[in-house]
Amino acid sequence: MRIWSLHPSYLDWMGLGAQWREGLLAQKVAEGKTKGWRNHPQLDRFNYHSKPMEAVGFYLKELHVESLKRGYKYNYSKILFPDAVVDLIDLTFGQLQYEFNLLQGRLKVRSPEKYEENKGIKELQAHTLFNVVPGLPEKWEKSYWVKKGNV
Repeated sequence: MRIWSLHPSYLDWMGLGAQWREGLLAQKVAEGKTKGWRNHPQLDRFNYHSKPMEAVGFYLKELHVESLKRGYKYNYSKILFPDAVVDLIDLTFGQLQYEFNLLQGRLKVRSPEKYEENKGIKELQAHTLFNVVPGLPEKWEKSYWVKKGNV
């Protein structure tokens, strides 16, 4: 599972579709309607929020907005709290940069056009649910880059 903290405009069509499905799964977890994934560290951001269901709804709504910009027809009615107004979740810049590097590695192979488009980005943007603060990647990221501090 990967709940991207990046703005969804950085995702290719496959990534956006996968993110929509992951977001719907996160909604099921927050709702208590699944036995799996409840302890996944990426879902802690929602679980620790004062309004987890509303936070997931806010997250999904932004994915839906991006899907419309691309002419896709994601089912808006699947978002249980689409119009929620929620407190933003802090996200470290290190995590944002880590995710961008991870995404770019994937895009280089599966979607070179999107990889090239993203290379021109001057200032990284997070998903609108997140408030970017200074800091390193999350401790649950277990890659070479995090261990070496090369984010």
